[in-house]
Amino acid sequence: MTTTIMNQLLVNDKPVDVAEGTTLVALLNQLDMPLQATAVALNDDIVARTEWETTQLNAGDRIALFQAIAGG
Repeated sequence: MTTTIMNQLLVNDKPVDVAEGTTLVALLNQLDMPLQATAVALNDDIVARTEWETTQLNAGDRIALFQAIAGG
């Protein structure tokens, strides 16, 4: 039997549990966030979209998600 280790993050100030080794892109998919219209800050630092697949998340990380809104 394998045990999945879970890490708790804060996503927009709300606790979210993810499996250990989860990447930013996996988190966005878990949250059903549209990848094209989203910007991400990890612990107050903006993360380039090209780094989302390789950026692993750790327990206690603070994620801020921003979505582009069209308007006039």
